[in-house]
Amino acid sequence: MALVSKKKIGVLMGGMSSEREVSLSSGKAILKALTGKGYDAVGIDVGPDVVEQIKASGIGIAFNGLHGKFGEDGAIQGLLEVLGIPYTGSGILASAMGMNKIVSKTLFRAAGLRVGPFRVVNRGDRPGLVSAQSEIGYPLVVKPSAEGSSVGVSVVRTAERFDEAAELAFRYDAEILVEAYISGMEVQVGILGNRALGAIEIVPQRDGFYSYQAKYEAGGSQHYFPARVPESVYKRALDAGLHAHQVLGCRGYSRVDFIIDGNGEPFILEVNTLPGMTATSLLPEIAQGSGIGFPELVEEIVRLAVIKSEK
Repeated sequence: MALVSKKKIGVLMGGMSSEREVSLSSGKAILKALTGKGYDAVGIDVGPDVVEQIKASGIGIAFNGLHGKFGEDGAIQGLLEVLGIPYTGSGILASAMGMNKIVSKTLFRAAGLRVGPFRVVNRGDRPGLVSAQSEIGYPLVVKPSAEGSSVGVSVVRTAERFDEAAELAFRYDAEILVEAYISGMEVQVGILGNRALGAIEIVPQRDGFYSYQAKYEAGGSQHYFPARVPESVYKRALDAGLHAHQVLGCRGYSRVDFIIDGNGEPFILEVNTLPGMTATSLLPEIAQGSGIGFPELVEEIVRLAVIKSEK
């Protein structure tokens, strides 16, 4: 089969966010898949001299394997636009909106997707923290407004733990969300191109939610594909996932996270515009269950980027 692009591909990885190590794992897996498919590809460990790195590499297309701030929030996308280098995944605006949970939740709610109650509190606003607790009630979730991989996220069941959780979230962002805790099944929908590939069920083995440790430590969670829900609920989740992807204007691929409550209703948590891309990450696991191997998934993401750049 012919290569979808003869240009040299630079796999951007690492970066300067709290998700650096996760990004390095994604980037190495992507690079291995591309070279195994016969592509001229090189890894770029992104640092403050990223412009010089990219220019020196001579790449003609970028596979964005970054996660978190500067990679997932529209920053690197804007830089690549200025440099005239096509790249995988969503553009500047969709990336920025997807990374900011306040903006994305507001848009999802306006589009008719189910979003749990939440309040926004700025650093130093003690009255806001107090009122958020009384308005949302316990149990609740405290999280930074613009972090991924569940960094800085806490499920809080009693008032005694609230201040500690807020302090943790404020370490990562100047504004945080206090959300209602929705009890139910954690389900994540994989999007590729313009279709929902499938939905996977996550059963965390610790922390009571899909925490950083549950995501990346051995034995942290169990996965079931397809998700163990009735067919009608499964279809509802797929439709909601694709709708959320389109609401933000995402391109290429994404992973959409839901809690499905006891009534079978999917409540959206967030859209990950640059989901993990190791061979055992959730989007690749969904793709594998749908008949798409990891190297083929990586190649399809490149193909979608090439199509985007030719429009």
